[in-house]
Amino acid sequence: MTQHQRQRRLDVDEFLDWADAQPESRFELADGVVVAMAPERIAHALTKLDAAVALKAAVSAAGLGCETFIDGVGVRIDDRTMYIPDVIVRCGPKAPRDSREVDDPVILVEVVSPSTQSIDSVAKLSRYFQLPSLRHYLIIDPEARAVVHHGRAGSGEIESRLVQGGTLALDPPGLEIEVGALFASI
Repeated sequence: MTQHQRQRRLDVDEFLDWADAQPESRFELADGVVVAMAPERIAHALTKLDAAVALKAAVSAAGLGCETFIDGVGVRIDDRTMYIPDVIVRCGPKAPRDSREVDDPVILVEVVSPSTQSIDSVAKLSRYFQLPSLRHYLIIDPEARAVVHHGRAGSGEIESRLVQGGTLALDPPGLEIEVGALFASI
């Protein structure tokens, strides 16, 4: 990144062009500022994979027309913010295969790490629910083997609950996942 780019805030389109030119690093854009994403711990990577596999299996079991994406695909919050969730579920016709972003997520998942816990629990929580399509935001803590489920109620209010076992119902779109499946590898 040049000194000029560090001083100037980017919009999402500028960020995507810039990110395409970067070698193998991962970034997000928060209020126009490029944020480097730290390398992951093994528990984080395995939990992210378990969450993607569990959600993909639940989509298949429910016979829904939804797609599951593991990190790398962005979610544009506004003109100056694009986050890269750990897992995304969207429903409807297949997303264009050359797209770098999902504009209509139904479920977003973040696996917390020591460096991201407050960002995932506060900043991303409020920003993600600015998306009209979002119904569920799962914050998964591999260390505590717990899931904080934030869901948009029919009234539009966000309801939150801590889930440490049993079945987690995500309706809409009509999925059920066993909480233990989110921690199958750790």
